[in-house]
Amino acid sequence: MSELMKSMQENVIFLLEFLAVVAALFLIAYAAEKIAAKKKESAERILSTRKIAMIGMFSAISAILMLFELPMPFAPGFYKLDFSELPALVAAFAFGPAAGVMIEFCKIVLKLLMKSTSTAFVGELANFAVGCSFILPASIIYLFCKNKKTAVIGSVTGTLCMTVFGTAFNAVYLLPKFAQLYGMPLEALIGMGSEINGAITDITSFVCFAVAPLNLIKGASVSVVTLLVYKSLSPVLKEGSSVRRASKTRMPSA
Repeated sequence: MSELMKSMQENVIFLLEFLAVVAALFLIAYAAEKIAAKKKESAERILSTRKIAMIGMFSAISAILMLFELPMPFAPGFYKLDFSELPALVAAFAFGPAAGVMIEFCKIVLKLLMKSTSTAFVGELANFAVGCSFILPASIIYLFCKNKKTAVIGSVTGTLCMTVFGTAFNAVYLLPKFAQLYGMPLEALIGMGSEINGAITDITSFVCFAVAPLNLIKGASVSVVTLLVYKSLSPVLKEGSSVRRASKTRMPSA
């Protein structure tokens, strides 16, 4: 009984930590948009009704994409590649980083409704936090100067941030937490990596030869696709905002 209570307590604490991460990242995104709006003297709402509707649509697409996972030959089975960051990055470029963070969170909730967790929610936290480490830098850089050059710079920066952060986050927190919640030694996880990739011998080599390449491939592929499709999608995504701005600036008739 005491073991059950201890396990429940650990899971509750983990859930609260998850929600704290969500709140912190959203506040960072919200603050960035407030600063950009003040700099540009813009009165546009950060979360308008139309933006919320678009966030819902992109979240659904992201959640569906999250279900399609590709195993990587250099990583154990619980590390797989998905492209759920693609809709989030497109929406973050169009509607701002706060929208991107909300999509990252909503897709996790929707995915859990469609398919329960197989990693004691550690995988979901990893996907959210690491995804935001990609979306936030990319969209914040683009937010302050919206052109093709900053989109490329933002995407490259986001990919590098995701690779570095994802690697460190897995080594310091996620893998130990995964082992703790599953009641298994960390060495067992390292052993699972060693079976797939002979270069993996400890926690450092695990994240360097399994986690880092995965995040680098994911960030690069999502960035390339986003840069290819965003220009054609941008007029459609921003059509409603353009109409509202035009109606506000139109001179009243006599």
